[in-house]
Amino acid sequence: MKILALIFDGFEEEEAMAPFALLRRAGANLTIASLNKTVKGNHDIYLTNITLLNEIDYKDFDCLLVPGGPHYVFLRQSELVHEIINYYFNNNKIVAGICAAPTIFGMLGHLKGKKYTCFTSMNKDFGGTYLDDGVVIDGNLITSKSVAYSIDFAYAIIKKTMGDDVLNTVWKHIYYEK
Repeated sequence: MKILALIFDGFEEEEAMAPFALLRRAGANLTIASLNKTVKGNHDIYLTNITLLNEIDYKDFDCLLVPGGPHYVFLRQSELVHEIINYYFNNNKIVAGICAAPTIFGMLGHLKGKKYTCFTSMNKDFGGTYLDDGVVIDGNLITSKSVAYSIDFAYAIIKKTMGDDVLNTVWKHIYYEK
């Protein structure tokens, strides 16, 4: 399972790093991509050695992961980001977004008829069913409400992309008790 994560300046660090770390722990083939080799988070934490989007074919991945944070303003305006998100939804691939990120999916019309969550104050009428839950899964769509649910969001991605056995192994290794 190949997972593509998109981050840009202003990403919410925990919404990115908790899933990234747990996905790598689970053995996921995770590529973190952006327009620059260094990306500055919302709280001035920098990620370096990022894969450049123009060096990969985003169509070669099975899952798209989009953390939230103030970079959502860029996400809403970027035609490239819209192209990537539309490709994943239109090809029935797994799409995961947390906090502000699901609002981009909604803006692009991909939440119609779906159950989803997002940062509560950012919810608009996206044509789907908003659930005030930490994590919501509807088919190949995984959404999460906020930074408080970053780890649960990561668990949902691991379960969906790699299955219960891998998730249980991760839980065992980090001493997570259900």
